[in-house]
Amino acid sequence: MATRGRPRKFDREEALERAMRVFWSKTYEGTSLSDLTSAMGINTPSLYAAFGSKQELFREALAHYVENYHNGIWTGLDEAPSIFDAVRFFLTRSAEAYCMTGQPPGCMVVLGAQHSCTEDQSVPAGLSKMRKNNLLQLQARIEQAKEEGELPGDFDTAAAATMLFSMQTGMSVLARDGVCEDALLAAADQCVEAFRAMANRPR
Repeated sequence: MATRGRPRKFDREEALERAMRVFWSKTYEGTSLSDLTSAMGINTPSLYAAFGSKQELFREALAHYVENYHNGIWTGLDEAPSIFDAVRFFLTRSAEAYCMTGQPPGCMVVLGAQHSCTEDQSVPAGLSKMRKNNLLQLQARIEQAKEEGELPGDFDTAAAATMLFSMQTGMSVLARDGVCEDALLAAADQCVEAFRAMANRPR
């Protein structure tokens, strides 16, 4: 007589990865519990036992995304030898990441929830706070370049950071709409040149 095999042990990290991909592709409010349990291979009581709630699962999935799929863009911004290298890395790496084969297109921080999410306002509010912090991080890097003499003393760091961040978030939306990586990289090159022109304009 054949013996029944031991039940497969629940792999929390694997389940979190699968949940992240569902939220990333369908948004928080567009994802149902059945979507999650089907992707994670567990039932609803097990989901609640492991993660507490859909909201808490989303927060963990978002943290997993930031740690494994998002941070390289931002750490590279600080590690580049010059501000122009930093800006080019920031935009080209974003374009590449948002179009990467084998993962949902775009950025989960940008596309993870609708602004008018009625299911839980804390979810879009939390994503909005993350985006604002990212914008401030970008501006701080440009401010550093100005303090170090790479950029003119009257350089408008807020305007430059807003331009670059708008470009990045726009690339996320376009990638979700199917715009190819080559087109986003070409647009990134144009934005880098616009940033360089801002720095070199006659005073």
